[in-house]
Amino acid sequence: MSFTITKQGDVSIVEIDGQLIVGNRQELKQKMLEALEAGARKLLVDFTKTGYIDSSGLGVLVSLSKKIREQGGELRLAALNEDLRTLFELTKLDTLFQIADTREQALASF
Repeated sequence: MSFTITKQGDVSIVEIDGQLIVGNRQELKQKMLEALEAGARKLLVDFTKTGYIDSSGLGVLVSLSKKIREQGGELRLAALNEDLRTLFELTKLDTLFQIADTREQALASF
């Protein structure tokens, strides 16, 4: 499980490799808040390498979304597999987040 943050233009891209669960959600939150404090206002979470998100992982994404919006930023999600997309639809979080099929589509949407 690891988190990587890269920049593409003015967008900070967060890649989650593995699972987003109770044991690592604070690490994700910390990294994203550090990027926000460093001036990032366009953040994209790429789920290409993510197999599973538990309820605490969803909770941290909701909390980050609120914080980023309060700071005048935008958070987008990309590349959710079928199971993750279903999870977001069942929890109605697909109405909270802008979700793109690919990283490229998400980048173009900013």
